[in-house]
Amino acid sequence: MDFFDAVKNRYSVRAYQAKTVEPDKLKRIIEAARLAPSASNRQEWRFVVVTDAEKREDLAKAAHNQAFVGQAPVVIAACALSDGHTMGCGQLCYPIDVAIALEHIALAATALGLGTCWIGAFDEAKVREILDVPPDVRIVELMPLGYPADKPRAKSRLAADDIMMREAWRK
Repeated sequence: MDFFDAVKNRYSVRAYQAKTVEPDKLKRIIEAARLAPSASNRQEWRFVVVTDAEKREDLAKAAHNQAFVGQAPVVIAACALSDGHTMGCGQLCYPIDVAIALEHIALAATALGLGTCWIGAFDEAKVREILDVPPDVRIVELMPLGYPADKPRAKSRLAADDIMMREAWRK
């Protein structure tokens, strides 16, 4: 799939087919994340790939009972090893870097006929316990992954002229 088609076709999948994600596709998707840029090439991201049905169900409960999370054949817990490094602009590196890698995952999945959904509504302590994540590692997002069983809804997006300003901020 063309890159711009993947961008256009990506949507938040909230229903998944009971179909296994092929290992070669999963490997390509994680490779897309591995190749993502990061501040100072720190590569702080780490991904816990969960396929075990019981753990996926537990993750769905930890994600405020969003059942579709556990319905996906794969759930990726996007984590960060971080020393609290900030960029020169004052922003923490790890949340931005993990987000970039996750969007690489989302677009790669779309290009391969799969779907994902960004999940920020979860109890980090419960996910940490389920996946045995050490206390010094942040769990940034969860991302279910699988073959969509739903259809995308129409996207409501602002016009390009409403989000882009030239040379200076305009009111």
